[in-house]
Amino acid sequence: MENNKTRFLVTEVPNDIPIAFKRDLVPDSKLIHKGVFSPNLEEYYYTVSNKNFEEFDVYVIEKQNEKWSEPRQAFFNSKYSEHGMSFSPDGNSIYFSSTRPVDINGIMSTWHIWKSDKVNGKWNEPIFVDIPNLRNKLVSHPIITNSGTIYFHASNLDYSEMDIYHSKQLNGKFENAKKTIISIKSETGKCTPYVSPEEDYMIFASIGNQLDLMISFSDGNGGWKNTRKLNDEINNYGQGNPSVTSDNKFLFFTTGEHLEDNWLVKWVNMESELKNN
Repeated sequence: MENNKTRFLVTEVPNDIPIAFKRDLVPDSKLIHKGVFSPNLEEYYYTVSNKNFEEFDVYVIEKQNEKWSEPRQAFFNSKYSEHGMSFSPDGNSIYFSSTRPVDINGIMSTWHIWKSDKVNGKWNEPIFVDIPNLRNKLVSHPIITNSGTIYFHASNLDYSEMDIYHSKQLNGKFENAKKTIISIKSETGKCTPYVSPEEDYMIFASIGNQLDLMISFSDGNGGWKNTRKLNDEINNYGQGNPSVTSDNKFLFFTTGEHLEDNWLVKWVNMESELKNN
């Protein structure tokens, strides 16, 4: 535990009971939506919005002299909304969703995927990630794996029919996306996927009366099986936006009641959940 206190620069590290992570980062007038670490645990990015679910901004804190820096806006933050960020497994690319204009004929104005690459220690200007058959859909919360496959959720522009999709790369471009086949007892919408770099497990939010975090495991043939709800210590107020540290040890997620003041990013040791497959 002492080592993890040093790694995360915190005074308390969770076991299998979730605890809040850096509650002080969120102003009283804002809601927090996602928190994600860089693979080397040197940076922590998080999204806040106003209480009307508008004006999404991404902030970052960095380790400096064994302390966390003061928050600053992420390099890719703009006058538009940004959200749903994640790192490539090697830490050299960051993917995120944004409402910034694409400026390509035939592509709807809504949330789309963007990415930036780190070259010689500096982040390049973000570029649009085109998913050809979803140009007229809302596309958000990307996560890319070791194989170069990108997972995300997509929906109609009014957020209806939201589900998880994936797209493979061919010659550096993403192919038409396919809906990700997840074996689940009840047919439900799905959103905010996290997929492990090896694509052996996935955590996502199921959409019902509230959001519940689910885990599903690869069947080895592109499908996902043994899907179940994460334990009741995690699922108690409505959860989403999962991310997992690069050592597969800690799950970060957002929890809170709709339009209430108790929205938090929490973290929990999830090793027992992975052993339960």
